[in-house]
Amino acid sequence: MDFPAEFLDRERALLGPRFAELYAYAAPEPARGVTVNTLRCPPERFAAQADFPLAPSPFCPAAFTTAADWRPGRHPWHHAGVFYAQEPSAAAPAALLDAHPGHWVADLCAAPGGKTSQLAAALQGQGLLLANEFMASRAEVLRQNLERMGVANALVTNEDTARLAAAWPGCFDRVLVDAPCSGEGMFRKEPAARKQHSAALVEHCAQLGAQILDNAAALLAPGGVLVYSTCTFAPQEDEAQVAAFLERHPEFSLCDLSGCGFGRPGEANRAPAGFDAARCRRIWPADGGEGHFMAKLQKVGTPPAARSACRRPQRPAQAPAEWIAFARQYFPGLAERPVAGAGEWLLLPPAGSETLPMGRLRLLRGGVLAGSVLKKRFQPAHALFMAWGAVCVNREELTREDPRTAAWLRGEEIEARTAQNGWCAVCVDGFPLGGGKASGGRIKNHYPKGLRNLG
Repeated sequence: MDFPAEFLDRERALLGPRFAELYAYAAPEPARGVTVNTLRCPPERFAAQADFPLAPSPFCPAAFTTAADWRPGRHPWHHAGVFYAQEPSAAAPAALLDAHPGHWVADLCAAPGGKTSQLAAALQGQGLLLANEFMASRAEVLRQNLERMGVANALVTNEDTARLAAAWPGCFDRVLVDAPCSGEGMFRKEPAARKQHSAALVEHCAQLGAQILDNAAALLAPGGVLVYSTCTFAPQEDEAQVAAFLERHPEFSLCDLSGCGFGRPGEANRAPAGFDAARCRRIWPADGGEGHFMAKLQKVGTPPAARSACRRPQRPAQAPAEWIAFARQYFPGLAERPVAGAGEWLLLPPAGSETLPMGRLRLLRGGVLAGSVLKKRFQPAHALFMAWGAVCVNREELTREDPRTAAWLRGEEIEARTAQNGWCAVCVDGFPLGGGKASGGRIKNHYPKGLRNLG
């Protein structure tokens, strides 16, 4: 590996003879892996039924390593949101956040969505997930991935974290900051990271990370937990960053990650004297990952019994009669849910989110896009079937081996064998692949063109 000279000099000075050990990659090729979406199935079922080689990852109970040459994007389970293709060690930070059903969780630097989908799986549809991304193009990728994974309780925003902190102070039980960083842990996987590396970039990322951390602190409720992570080795972005945060925020304490089961302690010579770097966690190339740093912090105080400060008076929306009729026929469990309007579209917002003060925040998606009313009939959206297709009353059940599955993912009309006439969910091995309309023994394909397996 040809490391940038400036990086090489710094790391050799900090590590001494340990440099050769820690920067010896555990495998000749960058590790590939998948993280199971437990909204769809438990990891045990995934491992038992997967038709490709995999092995458990040491970094997360729901993650697996795969063959270096395996390409997941065309697999039916990928389309069904059963897994997220992710470098194995990248699954570690979200698992450390300890999110549980009912929590309000914020992922402040969420694109492309791997860690966010892990947090959604931990919530199991209960509570609220704020998925934010500052860059508009990446925020759209985030939205698409969460839709594929069937996440129903997310607010996807394209915002500066300072505006989020001003709008929703003290509202969240858990906050993840996987900070924009200099990417030193990605040198092998992404050659562009080597080319763009500089001391100026490290300093810029450290300053940006500090700002995001301060905003994360404001968003977090008393007693809440904050996990900060990077994919870099730079002291200014890692141990020294956390030490400086604690100086600015004495209301936080540093949690001990020594029992997490992977990686190695933080490095004391990368932070000011008195900082307990051993409570942080590092994943070096020698540990089987490309490179990560993690710290877990807790805010003092007792979690509030209610979120009264985070709410505004609710203005209930009237559900269109066409939606109610459609839902009662195909998704009876959704018929009584609150709805929200977004232009000509109907949304099913996460419980409680409709009371949040939105102001002028850039909200890309607030829950699940259900569909729209066209010519006095309800036209369902792809997202509706991806979120709840498995419980749709009318379903076409496919398997991976069924040639109709590949045809469906190419956008072709397929034969109906289990679905009755009308709208139906199309599922593979019980996992949703969107929806179509059955008539006369055939199912018209409504799988979005941009998602199809073409060529």
